[in-house]
Amino acid sequence: MRLMFASVLSMGVFGMDAYMVNVEIDISSGMPSFDIVGLPDTAVKESRDRVRSAIKNSGYEFPLGKIVVNLAPADTKKTGSVYDLPIFIGILSASGQIPKVKEDCAFVGELSLGGEISAVNGALPMAMEARRAGVKKVFAPADNAYESSVVEGVDVLVADHVQNVAGYLLGKNELKVAKFEDKEMFSKRGVKEPSLLDFSDVKGQRAAKRALEIAAAGGHNILMIGAPGSGKSMLAKRIPSILPDMSYDEWIETTKIHSVAGLLTRDAPIVESRPFRSPHHTVSAAGMSGGGTIPRPGEISLAHNGVLFLDELPEFGRNALEVLRQPLEDGYVTISRASGRISYPCNVMFVAAMNPCPCGYFGHPSRKCSCSKPAIERYLSRISGPLLDRIDIHIDVLPVEFRQLSDDTKEESSAAIKERVDRARKIQLKRFAGQSVHSNAKMTSAMEREFCKLDTKASGLLEIAFERMGFSARAYDKVIRVARTIADLDGSENILAAHISEAIQYRSLDRKYWSER
Repeated sequence: MRLMFASVLSMGVFGMDAYMVNVEIDISSGMPSFDIVGLPDTAVKESRDRVRSAIKNSGYEFPLGKIVVNLAPADTKKTGSVYDLPIFIGILSASGQIPKVKEDCAFVGELSLGGEISAVNGALPMAMEARRAGVKKVFAPADNAYESSVVEGVDVLVADHVQNVAGYLLGKNELKVAKFEDKEMFSKRGVKEPSLLDFSDVKGQRAAKRALEIAAAGGHNILMIGAPGSGKSMLAKRIPSILPDMSYDEWIETTKIHSVAGLLTRDAPIVESRPFRSPHHTVSAAGMSGGGTIPRPGEISLAHNGVLFLDELPEFGRNALEVLRQPLEDGYVTISRASGRISYPCNVMFVAAMNPCPCGYFGHPSRKCSCSKPAIERYLSRISGPLLDRIDIHIDVLPVEFRQLSDDTKEESSAAIKERVDRARKIQLKRFAGQSVHSNAKMTSAMEREFCKLDTKASGLLEIAFERMGFSARAYDKVIRVARTIADLDGSENILAAHISEAIQYRSLDRKYWSER
């Protein structure tokens, strides 16, 4: 048997970034064998059986001889089933059954034994890397093609079966080029909006709604404390309906994270609405922050540019809560493994809800609490001071009275609240133009000094509160930033005493429940 060789481009993903992989195929005479080298994991090694079966079941001849597949660069760990299609194409090309593949084409996809091409994780960052590397055509699974078509400058060819791909390379048939605006396969923008829950459904709770409006306007973290049935979860689930629409850069970055995590579908190839993640309290620390042998994004990264909601906050494991401290402060989480370090963005609005005690009725106006003082202390101690300090707004969610529930008066809609939130966010975008910061909650200390000027009365009020309530330096900054957001909602250029007073009010519950235990 004469020596046969072929080279096919493919891509791999590490973290949120993709890299080019050169799939080299060498077929020579000798004892029949099929080896894959280049640091493949188990899923990559199993490509041998999938590719062999796909070749035979698609009407092609599997070459006899010694087959060696090299995945270059050889010093980078290769994971997943993404290399099935390029190995298939490489073997057919090396054995002369199809022409040599051009250097401006790349292939990704998992194969079934019958030759169908299945979706892979990370198609969007792969398409972005292909454009950077000068690749003109990417052959992608049908379930990934419309996700990849968001990237301009690259033709994404819809590959549903290996026979169609081989036929295209032989000039026997055409493949459909995925278009970003294809209305048949792509969910048009705004399609998810009607499914958002509306604040008009929530009776009463004006104080809580006001606090949530401020939190949404400035991107602030918020903790709601109240008895069971007071509406904490109901309020939290309606927060996405008042958040500003995502910008192009935001939904591209959010979609990349969901693409790497394998959460995109053919019918919803991009993330257009701000994510709302609400993990169960049994989630592990790795599930919250991300992890694994090849680190994958956790709940806090999947909520990037959206909301991370933790209901029944004290029920979460200590480790799962404490792992949030650094990401909430920095806006990214770094995971270190033997294979390398990965950083995932996690710019989230952290929303938490909890009862004031194990039975839930401590401080209730009409129901008696059955918990002992030590039980209440143990329950509240599950929330550490450093984590509590990173939450900008703390509010009491009081039980709704009968007259409020039975009142036929129409409550304010989410659309009306969102209009005010959008107006405040536009002020912030203008204020932080050219900076990496887009909301008041993420201001640096230097920005705070520049944009949060207090008049004499406001400064004196804050000084009194700082001394009497024992604020930490972080709590001091949080109060000023929340006051800046309140001023933006009022359309005020300066932070007035009334704004500081309201902001201080949102920092009193930690003293009520924790400091005075």
